[in-house]
Amino acid sequence: MRAVVTRVDTAAVTVDGQVVGEIGTGLLSLVGVGHADDVATARALARKIHELRIFPGADGEVSAADLGLPVLVVSQFTLYADTRKGRRPSWQDAAPGEVAEPLVDEVCAELRRRGCVVATGVFGARMQVSSVNEGPMTLLLEV
Repeated sequence: MRAVVTRVDTAAVTVDGQVVGEIGTGLLSLVGVGHADDVATARALARKIHELRIFPGADGEVSAADLGLPVLVVSQFTLYADTRKGRRPSWQDAAPGEVAEPLVDEVCAELRRRGCVVATGVFGARMQVSSVNEGPMTLLLEV
């Protein structure tokens, strides 16, 4: 699994003109699923997101969890684009929707089990994602 994680002041997902997920200060996490991923991988990715120490704290960097900050999780199969040949990306490395959706759900469930407030987009929908990045601080996580 892959995630692009961004520290944000605000982030929101809109589908058909309606806001379906929104957070204030916290993390925006775009999550992609590959063919080899499973529930254990999803839980490991959630742990990494939960424990990622990228917020300033009194004694150094702290995690969103340390500060009680929310996470907005948005499924993003395009993180598995292969752009090595030509100008048209290949999506063959991305898991199909029926495999990916439950694993993205598991990332969200594991974050919630760890005490995070989680907002989400809508799997498979055409979404508009907006964010005000803080820092900016954007990282690629892979498990």
